[in-house]
Amino acid sequence: MELKLDTKTILEKEFKQAIRGYKQEEVDWFLDDVIQDYETFKKEIARLQEENTRLKSEVNSSQRRSQTPAPQTTNIDIIQRIANLEREVFGDKLVQPEE
Repeated sequence: MELKLDTKTILEKEFKQAIRGYKQEEVDWFLDDVIQDYETFKKEIARLQEENTRLKSEVNSSQRRSQTPAPQTTNIDIIQRIANLEREVFGDKLVQPEE
């Protein structure tokens, strides 16, 4: 998207005088409003571009995480974790099976 006008061009625009022309004050006020709108649009475009970049980064990060395979948990791992948890919770109070 290429803009033909920027705030400086609008501000510095000179119009030729005519016998039955417009009131210069009214034209200046209108151009001031146009300049303010341009500045508002430029800020909004910059904000949206930053948000777009941030969201793309989040999507890429999320895709990388989902592509990383999760470690496989086996029954032996689960049993060992439970045994460790029992030791932490109950300590020596666990009844040892008689041999």
